[in-house]
Amino acid sequence: MHAAGRVAARRRAADETVRNFRLAPSRRRVLKMGVAMLHTPESILQILDACCRNYTFPMLDNGYFYLAASRMSLHRSEEDWAMVIETFGFSPREGTPSIHVYTFGSRLHNRNEAGTYVTPEAHQSYLANNPNNESRFFEPVTGEDWMDEEEQVVAGSTAVLRGQPVPVPAEGEYARAGIEIEGEQPAIFEFCRWLARQYRDDVLGTAEERRVSVPPELTQILVLEDWHHPNTVEDEVAGGT
Repeated sequence: MHAAGRVAARRRAADETVRNFRLAPSRRRVLKMGVAMLHTPESILQILDACCRNYTFPMLDNGYFYLAASRMSLHRSEEDWAMVIETFGFSPREGTPSIHVYTFGSRLHNRNEAGTYVTPEAHQSYLANNPNNESRFFEPVTGEDWMDEEEQVVAGSTAVLRGQPVPVPAEGEYARAGIEIEGEQPAIFEFCRWLARQYRDDVLGTAEERRVSVPPELTQILVLEDWHHPNTVEDEVAGGT
């Protein structure tokens, strides 16, 4: 499929995604402000656009995070909706590969507890500033012997992915997976991209991790491996894609 065709297909998928969130007109949710509001595509996009402007929406080309894999899933009930975006990769600031699970929705589950904040006011501020979004982190790759202090992979070492040993590949295996090595030896982020090629389902969230902030009564209705993502670096929002 040509590039223009792929973009058109993604736009159709995005339109269908938003339509799937529409609730029956007879079912309305009363917001805290006391206003009855139907979850329409417009109201959902308003929430997502606000998250883009507040930089709580994932930035897939983030200069501080080397992306290796991503996935989106949609969830709904007759009264609520949720969208989850999972990203797997490497951040030098964190020092280890990780999964970031972003959840957006009309209602969230498993919010941060007040005891994790220095004051009750700080917890209330967190809830007030993030009414429709939540983040959780998971580490599918464990062990540190396969990494060195230069953020490169140690040749001949073994990483552990979801409890299973994965030998570090020889340099030729990266090329066969379509990954170009930028330095003299493979970097951690390049190894993450190799892992994503070979073990995609393992480097992204499990069903439980994916739904960590989704209310349990919501049903998963769609999973997307590819979509048109807003470029928040250039102030693009979800409603503009």
